[in-house]
Amino acid sequence: MSKTDENLKAAFAGESQANRMYLAFAKAAEQEGFPQIAKLFKAAAEAETVHAHNHLRVLGQVKTTAENLSTAVTGETYEFKTMYPKFIEDAKVEGNKKALQSFDYANKVEQVHAGLYQKAIEAAKTKSDLPKADIYVCPVCGDTFEGIAPDNCPICGTPKEKFTKIA
Repeated sequence: MSKTDENLKAAFAGESQANRMYLAFAKAAEQEGFPQIAKLFKAAAEAETVHAHNHLRVLGQVKTTAENLSTAVTGETYEFKTMYPKFIEDAKVEGNKKALQSFDYANKVEQVHAGLYQKAIEAAKTKSDLPKADIYVCPVCGDTFEGIAPDNCPICGTPKEKFTKIA
């Protein structure tokens, strides 16, 4: 791999992390009563997304939907089978209950995502899109639901009224 490709990967990672961090900062600013500062953080987050997407395209990592789904299911499966179990064990050993809960939530949801991506792969194989359905995300653990959301999140118990409906 060339030095430029290594730099593009590092830039993609940095821009992606900045996007997520700025969105978290925006949420905090909104909660503290600073709507214009929140808007600034959101604008910067969107700009970081543009940068990250540009770097990923230059790397040739954005491919066909079928290839992208394969990459996604592979990544999600790695996370719930390998990455998060190790992180969970480390958090248990260190007695870090907050990290343990965060890792446990993510681990359970990554399994859901892998299943959803696998369904999408099967649809794409037949040149079909997924059936039209609402999709909801739990704001506490990230659990993801197609169709009708449950009354409470099965992972963390959050009531469905708090779920985010994806447009």
